[in-house]
Amino acid sequence: MAAFPAAAIPSAEKLPEGQGFNIERVDLHEVGTTWLALSRKDSGDFGLFSSMVCDVTGALDAEGNTDELRLLRVFLGRVRAWQEFMRKGAQALGHEEEIGLVGELMLLAAIIKAGVPAATAIESWVGPLDSPQDFEIGTGSLEVKATLSAQGFPSKIGSLEQLDDSVRQPLFIASARLRQIASGQSLPDHVDAMRHAIKGDAEAERLLSERLVAAGYFDAHTDRYPRRFVSAGTRIVEVAGDFPRLTHGRVPEGIMRAKYEIDLDKTPGADVGIEQALKKLGAI
Repeated sequence: MAAFPAAAIPSAEKLPEGQGFNIERVDLHEVGTTWLALSRKDSGDFGLFSSMVCDVTGALDAEGNTDELRLLRVFLGRVRAWQEFMRKGAQALGHEEEIGLVGELMLLAAIIKAGVPAATAIESWVGPLDSPQDFEIGTGSLEVKATLSAQGFPSKIGSLEQLDDSVRQPLFIASARLRQIASGQSLPDHVDAMRHAIKGDAEAERLLSERLVAAGYFDAHTDRYPRRFVSAGTRIVEVAGDFPRLTHGRVPEGIMRAKYEIDLDKTPGADVGIEQALKKLGAI
C-alpha cells in the first residue's frame, strides 16, 4: 500500500490492471490522502507478483526524499510497465526480440549523442508501450528494424499502422544490420552502457527502467542473452512516396488488419543519417 495526495489522483482516473494484479483505492478515512493497494489476483503467479512488488518498491526507495507527485509518477509508471510486460506473456525475450531490442538501444544512444536530452529521447521510445512505431519524436516517428541476415534485409511489418504517416510526419525507418561476433556487445552490455550514459539524470533513469520492464528485459535474465553483436551498418530513410508499404489508405476497402514482410535493401530512398532525420523531425 502507498499513500499519495488525493488531488493528484482524480476519482475518474483508470488505474492500471494486469492479468495477475489489481490496483485499488483503499479508504482509510484520511482527509487529503488516497491510499493505493497493489494486490495479487487469485490467478496471478506468486513469484512474478513478488518480483513486481520488489521492483516497484525498489523504484520508490531509490527516489529518496522527493515530492509525492513524482513518487506517484514513479509508482504508476512502473506498474504500467509491468502491465505491458504481463500482457506480452511475462517471458524472457526470444532471439528476434533480443535483436530488436539491441537495435532500438543502438538508435536511442545515437539520438542522445546527436543532442536530444536523455529524458526526452527515452520518453520518445514508445515501442515497448505497444505503439505502432518505436520512437515518437518531434513531429514524427522513427521505426527501427534490426537483422542478422547477411543477404537482404527481411523486415516484418506487424500492422497497417506501423508504416502509416497519416497522423505523425515525417516517418523514418532505421535499418540496423548486426553481425554476431565474440568480441561484440551483448544485450546486457548495451543496457549497461545506456545506464552509464544517463547516470545522474533521475528522470532519464526512471524512464529507462520503465521502458526496459515494458520491453521484457530484466537483469535476472542476463545469462539468457550470451550472444554478442557488432554493427555492420545502419541506414535511415524516409518512408514516403513510392516506399513499399501497406496502410489503411493503401489497401482495398474491407481489409482491416495485415502483417507482411519487406526487404529494406530493396526499398528506395537515400540514407539521411540520424542527425538529418532528427532535424527534419524538429527534435534538434
